[in-house]
Amino acid sequence: MPRNRKPLPPPAHWPRALAHRAAQTGWRLLREAGAVTAHAHGRLRFGAIGEGTRLAFPQGTIFNERWIRLGAHCIIAEQVTLTAGMLPLGPGETLGPDPVLSLGNGVVLGRGSHVVADAPVTIGDEAFLGPYVYVTSTNHSYDDPHQPVGKQWPRRAPVTIGAGSWIGTGAVILPGAHLGRNVVVAAGSVVRGTVPDHAVVAGAPARVVRGWDEAAGWQPPLRTPAPVPLPRGASAAQLAALASLDAEQLAGLERLAERERD
Repeated sequence: MPRNRKPLPPPAHWPRALAHRAAQTGWRLLREAGAVTAHAHGRLRFGAIGEGTRLAFPQGTIFNERWIRLGAHCIIAEQVTLTAGMLPLGPGETLGPDPVLSLGNGVVLGRGSHVVADAPVTIGDEAFLGPYVYVTSTNHSYDDPHQPVGKQWPRRAPVTIGAGSWIGTGAVILPGAHLGRNVVVAAGSVVRGTVPDHAVVAGAPARVVRGWDEAAGWQPPLRTPAPVPLPRGASAAQLAALASLDAEQLAGLERLAERERD
């Protein structure tokens, strides 16, 4: 099949078209050159950065990275903020011997997310955070009614996000939150306190709306069947052939699969 080609613009538009192509090519090269990895970290000196981890360019605010440890094969999208401590430290200042912000292996932080670690923040292996998630171990206090809230000393408490969890777009994880393993946080939720393993929470403040029981399964039950993963080793041609089947042919395949399982 011949490739579709856009017609050439009229000569009067050539300067703009060339400028557009140059800008797109330059931005692509800049993004590639500006990405941070274990082997190309530039001015950033993380406490640890694992093999295969990549911070996309442009990065958000990052300071006191000596107390930030990133596991292997993490994906950190554009404009993600990672901070340890309240302010950048001066010469000779320290946050102590232990990391303040720790990401496990395979963590994903979506575009524009913030992880603000004044007290320790730990994100477990293969936890996925969607775009614009805000995780903080510090919150404003308002104990004194006569002082501006922004000038009062903040409250701090450690935060833990368990391995395998999914945090939806725009969620806020407040100081003291402790999320178990494989927790799902709905988009826009505000989470504080302890969330048990395999729970789904939603709302502001977030509450548990679904949980997993070994005997009864998901309660309330899921409304749709579990997605069927692609078979290992399937070729592009096989998948294309599968996509071309009509409803009757697919039903026949399902009946055949059920007989094999029985």
